[in-house]
Amino acid sequence: MDFTGKNILAPMVKAGTLPLRLLALRYGADLVYCEELIDWKLLRSVRRENSLLGTVDFIDESDGSVVFRTCSSETSRVVLQLGTCNAERALLVAKKLENDVAAIDINMGCPKEFSIKGGMGAALLSQPEKVRTIITTLVNGCKIPITAKIRLLREHKETLAFCKMLEECGVSAIGIHGRLKEQRPRHANDNGAIAAVARELKVPVIANGGSMEISCFEDINKFRAACGVSSVMLARAALWNVSIFRKEGILPLDNVIIEYLKLAVKYDGTVGNSKYCVQSMLRELQESPRGKAFLAAQSLHAICSLWDLGDFCSNIQEERRKMIGAVSNGKAETIEGERTAKRRKHEQDDTSSTDMVTLPCIYQRGLYVKKDADLPKTRLLMWSRQNSFDQPAYSTTQVEKLFRAVLEVNNVKYTSSYWEKNKRFAEQGAALVALVSLGLESKEKALKEGSLLSSD
Repeated sequence: MDFTGKNILAPMVKAGTLPLRLLALRYGADLVYCEELIDWKLLRSVRRENSLLGTVDFIDESDGSVVFRTCSSETSRVVLQLGTCNAERALLVAKKLENDVAAIDINMGCPKEFSIKGGMGAALLSQPEKVRTIITTLVNGCKIPITAKIRLLREHKETLAFCKMLEECGVSAIGIHGRLKEQRPRHANDNGAIAAVARELKVPVIANGGSMEISCFEDINKFRAACGVSSVMLARAALWNVSIFRKEGILPLDNVIIEYLKLAVKYDGTVGNSKYCVQSMLRELQESPRGKAFLAAQSLHAICSLWDLGDFCSNIQEERRKMIGAVSNGKAETIEGERTAKRRKHEQDDTSSTDMVTLPCIYQRGLYVKKDADLPKTRLLMWSRQNSFDQPAYSTTQVEKLFRAVLEVNNVKYTSSYWEKNKRFAEQGAALVALVSLGLESKEKALKEGSLLSSD
């Protein structure tokens, strides 16, 4: 694998997941790094081929979460960044993933407390012998390239000696962030220091840290020249608008957000990661009317609806539900399929009653920030009292980490087909179903806000 002459998406916590990586490649990035993943999380994960999404997933069986998701579109261009301080664990991870990624990068530059306290990231800059052991073990034991990403040390000679050691160990490239571990983005990136090191090395050097200097594709080449390197790695500049990689020019932000959201829906991105990425793209536009509505959104569907992708999101999710249903009628192929099968069994048991009303309602806490009297449960309780009915009774089912509530009021049961992240949200969702069904909440309003996923 050749690391020269490349424009690269840098590793970014919460952002460097599959949707952003694929979009970066589509817009012209040559390589993409995933967010830093810790060795022990990958070691306890299980590799699963996800036929529903067309991906390879590494699943944490303790909670069913996806630790790493990739697909064939990026296999030859994705670099897994590993957080480690132990050569043996690092090699076990490398052997586990070497058929699904193009290279493995060891993080030696992260200055965050959690990384340093774990002996990883920038903590390794002061432990060259440990680094030598880790890199040598990986290079000798792994069939794919090994790279390292560092920050500048306080003295040029220290940085050069560290990089020379990495070169001797056999790394295929070295990424250098032009700041000290104590410095933050507000400090100027030391392009000259990167250039001074790059001149003395034979392996390709990848310059990083220049986002404040880069606002268009031409700026990437200016940064490349200023650092005296052949390859450049972009983090924040790419997160703000990932079309920065287009030689033809940067695209309007809304276009980029729409394409990102389509990929997030297609590859079942989490609401948290998707919201973080879009929020980073919006920057000062978070104060606009749509920006404020976005901040209040609590579901991927609600976010998509703000960019006229509500139907797209609903259709994909409905197709996926049907596919999962087909899988669960036979043998579930993934942990997610198994969890979904359990949830569907509870749904079938609940909805077997003829007096059950079910709607795809989502409780979005951000829509009820003014006063508790506006909450669905409160409104339904007040309606019950005004009509001399017994107060609503709730029962909640939990499957894995998801919750679904059934409420009964005036001898009718109501539930949402959407499973929530906690018991409180599930009960509010069930109450919202009752409000919509009883005509106490406008169906049109709920659809517009994203609280009701479908009018069917």
